Formats: sequence, C-alpha cells, structure tokens
Amino acid sequence: MITRKATDKIILGTVQFGLDYGINNNFGKPNPQKVFSILNTAYDAGIRILDTAEAYGSAHEVIGQFHKAYPLKIFDIITKLPNHIDGSIYQKIDKYFHQLNINKLKGLFFHSFESYKQNKTSIYLLNALKASQDIEYIGVSIYTNAQMEEVILDCDVDIIQLPYNILDNHNHRGQILKKAKNRGKIIHTRSTFLQGLFFVSLEDENKTIQALNEELIFIKHLSKNSGKSIQQLALNYCLQQSNINNVLIGVDNLNQLNQNLADADFSLSGELINKIDSIHVKDIRLLNPSLWIQ
Repeated sequence: MITRKATDKIILGTVQFGLDYGINNNFGKPNPQKVFSILNTAYDAGIRILDTAEAYGSAHEVIGQFHKAYPLKIFDIITKLPNHIDGSIYQKIDKYFHQLNINKLKGLFFHSFESYKQNKTSIYLLNALKASQDIEYIGVSIYTNAQMEEVILDCDVDIIQLPYNILDNHNHRGQILKKAKNRGKIIHTRSTFLQGLFFVSLEDENKTIQALNEELIFIKHLSKNSGKSIQQLALNYCLQQSNINNVLIGVDNLNQLNQNLADADFSLSGELINKIDSIHVKDIRLLNPSLWIQ
C-alpha cells in the first residue's frame, strides 16, 4: 500500500521539454507556454522535484524561465553532468544555477555509469559542493544490476537512479533494490512507461515491439481482465514498491500529466502485483531503449 500521498513520490522528468523524445511521442517538444501549464499543474498537485540534465536540449532554460515567471513555485532540481565532463565542475554548477534560476540543487548526478567511472576523481569536488550546501545529494544513473552492485559500495553516492517498470520488474530488480536499501541508498526509478512502449500498437513493425509481443499481449490482457488501464498498472506498480523512494515520469502534454495524477490515486491488489511480477523477459537487452533498433 502507498503510505504517503502519491504525488510526494513522483518526480517529473523534463527530457521532453528540451528534446523530441519517446517511441510513442506524437506531439514533439512542447512550446514554453505548454511547458509552463504542465509545471503549474504539477506544482499545484504537490509534485516538487524535477529531473533534468545538461544533455536535455533546452530543458534547463525552459525550467529557468518558469522559475522567473513564477517565483513562488520553485521546484527542487536534480540535474546530470554530461557523459564527457569538459571544464570546471564549479563553472558548470554556476551555469546550471543561472540557467535554472535557482541557488542550490537537490541532486547532481553522473548521467551514466561510464561517466561515473571515468570521473570518480571528481567526487571530492561534489562532496565539497555538498559541504557548501550547493547540492544536497550525489547520484548516479545506471542501467544494469552489475553496475548497481558496484555503485552500492560507494559511500559517497547517495541516490541511485535505475529503470523499473512492469517488464523491468521485481523479477529482475527486486533483490538488488533490497540490497541497495539495506546499504542506505535512496532509490529513484525511471522508464515507468518504457518510453511509451506499453501504449504502442502490437501491429507496429518496430523490432523491439515484435520481440516483446508475447509480454505486451499479456499486459493488455491483464489490463482488460483487471479493469485497470495499462497506465494505471504501470504507474501504480512502481509507486507501490516499498524499496523505491521516488518514481520518475515524463509527459508530452498537460492531458498526459492530468491522467497520471488521476491514475496515481488507484491501488493495485497484491494478486495483481504478483501477476505483474510473474512477467519474465529473458533478453534483458530489450528493456534498454539505448539498444533498441527501429
């Protein structure tokens, strides 16, 4: 059961604000006015954290424009250093503060495990930024359980962000999440809707959809038989995981956000969660969008 208000657990992703993103995104990048409507609604609903990155096109600037226009609605910001860190991290932080129109970061993440490995010598700088209260948490965004096993051992890392959804589920991630929580890590999950894959037509010729056809059919049947939409299944499956602190979602438009907010009020039964947990994708590479072949 959800022990706190669902929106307290939701983080709003912003990659869609700066780039055309997602396998099922038919709207493209929203203009600043539409982004402002999304952010106003999210804030009023109780969402307080935005997830962004230097690599997300104009996302930093759009968020900063919103903060300037609505100074009473300042979000906590998690952003990510680029995979290849050029120049001074201190200069980057100053640039981020200016772009985002804020004076501190909720979190500063390495954008990938590879970036974390290549720049581990920079962690002392991040710790100095924590000491000066410029950033609250240090994080790493990872893909695989093997990467997570290594990051768990790093006492300087506060937050680990990883994929988790109804396909990339407890069957695959459950034990490693429990291990991370036992080590005191804060867990953020992303890919809640697997970039919109769950909503694409099963007749689509995309090779990933065809390779996962059996699992996607099972999800559609589960949705029909339970009377819950696929979106309700996907969102609440993540929100109801006790070892997950925050769940990252992305939206392309205001209607999607409102639907997510409405769907977050539902609760899945233990029986339904067990059925989702029974899904086992043998080729886990199919769960990594960076490896997808169109």
